[in-house]
Amino acid sequence: MITSAEGYAIDDDTATPLETTDGNFIKSPMVGTFYASASPGAKPFVNLGDIVNEGDVVCIVEAMKMMNEIKSEFTGKVISIKVDNSEPVEYGQALFEIEE
Repeated sequence: MITSAEGYAIDDDTATPLETTDGNFIKSPMVGTFYASASPGAKPFVNLGDIVNEGDVVCIVEAMKMMNEIKSEFTGKVISIKVDNSEPVEYGQALFEIEE
């Protein structure tokens, strides 16, 4: 298996993302910077193991100096946080995995 620069596994002229698309992932709706809390030093919106409801704010993505609240599309338990605080994120990048 060969991995491309874009993070795709290439096998027999087919390309599939290395990250699975199965599961409930909250994805970034835009390119920007991920923030886990409302301000530096504040407690994060969510932690591993927290229960979130559909519509709960789980993080902020800053894009062009605008702070955009990202809300959960699922109700369930946070089982994975895919990015670190202040890390750049891409459109469609998984931010959280939620177990329903």
